[in-house]
Amino acid sequence: MKPEIQTLRAEIAADLDAIAEIYAALEHPNLELADEDQRIVVAYHLHNLYNTFESIFQRIARLPIRGNRVDDQAGWHADLLARMRLDVEGLRPRVISNATYDCLDELRRFRHLFRSGYRLHLDPERLAVVRNKARRLEGLYRADLERFMAFLAELAQA
Repeated sequence: MKPEIQTLRAEIAADLDAIAEIYAALEHPNLELADEDQRIVVAYHLHNLYNTFESIFQRIARLPIRGNRVDDQAGWHADLLARMRLDVEGLRPRVISNATYDCLDELRRFRHLFRSGYRLHLDPERLAVVRNKARRLEGLYRADLERFMAFLAELAQA
């Protein structure tokens, strides 16, 4: 299992770089929520931000640890995210804290709306709430994922 864990660590590290790039794009000074075109750009970045986190979680769920998988079924996006905050004794620690979960769940719900809305009008107030959750998440996720990466490093050496 060591090569799989080493690969997972490298993939998570690459995704963390992508997350940093998305955050940089979200903080571009020209992105104002008063303009519809700019709201679309912000929404696109928020969509991509959640997708990148979900990609990390999907990789973790594929680890060959009993009870770790999430089956592909209706509602699996919410199940996957919820499972990442569980500390599975003897198997793996939680990947994210409850505070991180709260922010990511808001982004997950927004991502669903953004992907499903073909004639979507982006409410600037609602989008501001989601962007603020993303900003809060920025101060939380790194510590969670660094802790999980340390667990993976220990697992790879075992």
